[in-house]
Amino acid sequence: MEFVTNLTEEEYETFVKNHEKSHFMQSYYWGEVMKKKHFTPYYVGLKKNDKLVATALLLFKELKLGYGYFYSPRGYIIDFNDKKLLETFTNEIKEYAKSKKAIFVKIDPDIKRYDLDPEGNILSKETKILKTLSDLGYKHTGFNKEFTNEQPRFTFRLDLNRDFEDVYNGIHATSRKILNKGNQYEFNIYKGDVDDVKYFYQTMKETAQRENLGCNPIEYYKHFFKVLHKHNMSDLYVVKLDVKKLKKVYKQKLDDIETRLVNLDKNTKVNPKKQENRKNEIIIEKNKVLKDIAELDKIKEEEITLSSIMTCKYNDKVWTVHGGNATALRNLNANYITYFNIIKDAHEEGYKKIDFFGCSGDANPDKSSSIYGLHNFKKRLGGEYHEFIGEFDLITNKLIYDMYHVYVIVRKKIKQLRK
Repeated sequence: MEFVTNLTEEEYETFVKNHEKSHFMQSYYWGEVMKKKHFTPYYVGLKKNDKLVATALLLFKELKLGYGYFYSPRGYIIDFNDKKLLETFTNEIKEYAKSKKAIFVKIDPDIKRYDLDPEGNILSKETKILKTLSDLGYKHTGFNKEFTNEQPRFTFRLDLNRDFEDVYNGIHATSRKILNKGNQYEFNIYKGDVDDVKYFYQTMKETAQRENLGCNPIEYYKHFFKVLHKHNMSDLYVVKLDVKKLKKVYKQKLDDIETRLVNLDKNTKVNPKKQENRKNEIIIEKNKVLKDIAELDKIKEEEITLSSIMTCKYNDKVWTVHGGNATALRNLNANYITYFNIIKDAHEEGYKKIDFFGCSGDANPDKSSSIYGLHNFKKRLGGEYHEFIGEFDLITNKLIYDMYHVYVIVRKKIKQLRK
């Protein structure tokens, strides 16, 4: 077999995109995206009889004193069940990493640990690939449950390879109840271009501040979208609200409520107690609308962005990678409309799965948890609860690796203290 380091874009993409383990983070163009985060991409592969049998996008991050490390996100693109092939490729990559002064190679393969039901119950045996990687010298970094890895270790993946009616019926009844109301607030829903990234970024910043999450500079998101959209690998969904239109909707709601109250008072045939209970329910509904109007009156803009998501599309899957929701008027559930349109479009375009890109490793988080709302929202979209096997480090320089590992731990603790 021949280890190759000079793969062309066409040769590399043809192999990756058609492989069963294909992933947008192993695409040629993801390497271009990650240049914005100061990674240098290398595209390597293994050939047998002049035909590719494995590839890897290796992202090099430079450290001090000329050293660095490689990261192969969701890599490699290889048959992990073929231990001999994996061993050969591992040995070649290890030698290549040494030649580049990389102290380790990190991978986090797109491989399930085992099958789970939505409540986190284990339905199958653990994959043997965990042991295979350990046997080949990879160090497993642990089974964390939160967002501490480079990529989420848990997610929900929705099967689209069926009639859309089945997809829709698989959504939780609570979410369907919201979706069944349709676009009652007359949102403007559209796929944007790079000029719309500024609206997307507003929702990202608000979500990051509200949920204490990280947020990249706007330049990164513009670069992300430009690079991937050029190759039909990303869509930008934007949901906007015309404030004047919503005020009209609320006025109509109030008029309908007042009409119901008048008609209720006129109806003398209803049991007085039942009539009183029904009247109280309507008054509660009225007060809620009045509260919403008061919140709306605080908004000075004529139009605001309520929700926005950037997707990645590759081979037969769609990922909802980056997204946010405005803090104002969250009760309008604009995020449900956003996700529903992504699901509908992906199904119409022939994609087989949607990955909602990250959830809690706690299948039933406590309501007090910051991750509770996000986890349950994605859970109710009807996808399979998915646990990946996690991160592995292939160490090439143990002394410096151990020093680097200590440095990372100390840096994380300092950041936590600052927060």
